[in-house]
Amino acid sequence: MASGEGTERWRGDKYSVLLPTYNERDNLPLIVWLLVRYFDESGFDYEIIIIDDGSPDGTLEAAKQLEQIYGSDKILLRPRETKLGLGTAYIHGIQHANGNFVFIMDADLSHHPKFIPEFIKKQKEGNYDVVSGTRYIGNGGVFGWDLRRKLIRLYRKEVLQKLVEKCVSKGYVFQMEMIIRARQLNYSIGEVPITFVDRVYGESKLGGNEIVSFLKGLLHLFVTT
Repeated sequence: MASGEGTERWRGDKYSVLLPTYNERDNLPLIVWLLVRYFDESGFDYEIIIIDDGSPDGTLEAAKQLEQIYGSDKILLRPRETKLGLGTAYIHGIQHANGNFVFIMDADLSHHPKFIPEFIKKQKEGNYDVVSGTRYIGNGGVFGWDLRRKLIRLYRKEVLQKLVEKCVSKGYVFQMEMIIRARQLNYSIGEVPITFVDRVYGESKLGGNEIVSFLKGLLHLFVTT
């Protein structure tokens, strides 16, 4: 997509990126730099909402520096004092989102921002309510990817708000439940083939307890839906 094409064709749309973080001090500057780069090159209006859950490694301090670099109109800091879970982080982020479309993605670089223009293009082509990244179609792939990893997704804001109201999961099953609920509610869903990579810096958030919780939540999801 040529620079400026997005604003000419779809002027008026704004995209909010929700970035929940916990101990992502090393990854955060790079993911934000990449997001800014690809949004600016595509010409779309955007904001990046960083929802840090009391990271002890200095993630919030890094986020404050990014706010100074890129401006408070582009980097919105909406931290919480303690680690409250992925699902509630998205709910918290939506309350502060000014865009009419919302991206949800990881801050650990498992989702490369270079695919963002393709998500936007796909959404406009089919007027989709939801666009999901998938490694099962086209040229999508996976490098060191863990099945528990979350998927990058683009939502209409009002659709995302309705979906989070329906979801009962609060942890790592949250995104999976959202796509199931979207299908149940007959929302239109487009797919973009993307490549997933393992986290660049730091360790996975999923320790033994988190994995057990994930499996329990997954079982509950399939039993109840």
